[in-house]
Amino acid sequence: MAKFEFAAPTTLDEALELLAGPGEVRPLTGGTDLIDQLNTGRRTVDLVVDIKRIPELQRLDFDSNGFHIGGARCCTDVHMDPTARSHYAGIAESCGLIGAVQIQNRAAVAGNVCNAAPSADTAPCLIAHGCKAIVASKRGRREVTLEEFFVAPGQTVLRKGELLAELVLPAPPDNSASAYLRFIPRNEMDIAVVGVGCFLELDASKKVVRQARIALASVAPTPVRANAAERVLEGRSISEELVTEAGEAAVQAARPISDVRGSADYRSELVKVLTRRVLRKCVDRINGAAPV
Repeated sequence: MAKFEFAAPTTLDEALELLAGPGEVRPLTGGTDLIDQLNTGRRTVDLVVDIKRIPELQRLDFDSNGFHIGGARCCTDVHMDPTARSHYAGIAESCGLIGAVQIQNRAAVAGNVCNAAPSADTAPCLIAHGCKAIVASKRGRREVTLEEFFVAPGQTVLRKGELLAELVLPAPPDNSASAYLRFIPRNEMDIAVVGVGCFLELDASKKVVRQARIALASVAPTPVRANAAERVLEGRSISEELVTEAGEAAVQAARPISDVRGSADYRSELVKVLTRRVLRKCVDRINGAAPV
């Protein structure tokens, strides 16, 4: 590992000042990706800024603006949070799938987002819930919808001196639920061959789809919305036939590749299967099944 400087500020202003400094500067939350990148030489830096000690970045609460996940809050905290498990079940599920328990105890949700892997487990349900990324710098703050946050594998809209300070999710309406499912070759600690996150809202009768948002991981350079599947669902009565039709339509958003974990055709078939399953899971949750 090449040598680098290290700083551990306790205020956001101090951290932003350091991030705007000269050279290659990277923030560190859990370090589960960054430390490995430095250790293997895939990344070199001049300064690492540990942001875990900044109280503002450890926020995890619900208010009139929605559910707030601070930029340094770890996956275990979100996975175990009662509000997340009750009202943002798909996000709680995804946070409990990242690596082993030891990884989840250190890795931040925002770190998983900023790593920008096409297979990132947290991304699909965050996108499906309409999450906004609050980006901070010395120049001020700006909001970015999460589906616009990803640019390419390993690349986001973050510029020099900027930090993902917070993820904010709107309050879910009545008769709504979310779910996340992925397929991996092993039982645990593997990268998703395909991941599907869904947010579904039904009308008061719990029969007609008012809103559907479906996002896919591991089938394109960035997480993608399955817009065609959403159009199939919205305004129609939920049924097994409709769920099957939506699964077929979801494939239109996929641009899978073939690699050691699966062929492009295999991934396309998994999109159909997992889309059907997350939709059924959302319907079950709206009808009273345990969220997580």
